[in-house]
Amino acid sequence: MNMAFATSLYPATGKRPIFKIIKPFTRNAATRRNFTVRRNFSCSATVATDITARVSEFDIENQKNDLLRLVQDTQRGLVTTPDQRSCIEEAIVSLEGYTRGESVDLVLLDGTWRLQYTSAPDVLVLFESAARFPFFQVGQIFQKFECRDQSDGGVIRNVVKWSIPTLLEEQEGATLLVSAKFNVVSARNIYLQFEEISIQNIRISEELQALVAPALLPRSFLSLQILQFIRTFKAQIPVRNPGDPGRRSVGGLYYLSYLDHNMLLGRAVGGGGVFVFTRAQPFDL
Repeated sequence: MNMAFATSLYPATGKRPIFKIIKPFTRNAATRRNFTVRRNFSCSATVATDITARVSEFDIENQKNDLLRLVQDTQRGLVTTPDQRSCIEEAIVSLEGYTRGESVDLVLLDGTWRLQYTSAPDVLVLFESAARFPFFQVGQIFQKFECRDQSDGGVIRNVVKWSIPTLLEEQEGATLLVSAKFNVVSARNIYLQFEEISIQNIRISEELQALVAPALLPRSFLSLQILQFIRTFKAQIPVRNPGDPGRRSVGGLYYLSYLDHNMLLGRAVGGGGVFVFTRAQPFDL
């Protein structure tokens, strides 16, 4: 509501005062229009930012799905053509662009990751051996990071499930574990210091159990002890520097090129190959 105020003006002649109506300042139509435009522009900018963020997330998810489709029929990298490797590398580089320059999130990194694809020679040789020799199987391969409560490093465990058919359970008859400490040395580079290689979690097959302790006969104390020894057997080998047995292994750099809540991409610095992981359910070793 507009309100008016009366004020008196006294002329020099001393005559009766002259009253004049003075209206207070009110925002005119043009000012109101400018204010409305500025407010609408601010809202539009916020909405546009939200839409852009959603489109970007949608695009990332599509690219991740495309990458997983590309590696699906490669037997984790064992069977690939040059064209397949080129397409996979292109898809990996595209995803890496979304987090380039950002520091690795150790809380997000913490957990268990399942290998979906690699071009690393030291891993492919395991797949090649399993394909060549019928008495050797390679099951799932994982990387377990323990770094949730750390600020500059943690522990990484490379877990390889393997088996010898008829002697051990299929695919997961035993576990090869390569443990290393790691330190964050730059935004996305970590330095691995290998500590130990061990073989554990041996699960013998039913055939071998029947041979050691036949189910139709009373199981002797000795046979039960043998079964218990096999199940709890663990061989541990410290990793040492060949040039100086008193020092730990030199280790190497590992570039975590992309990381989100369900995918991890890594590169072994120095031509060691690329790795594609997806998050897996945690398990005890």
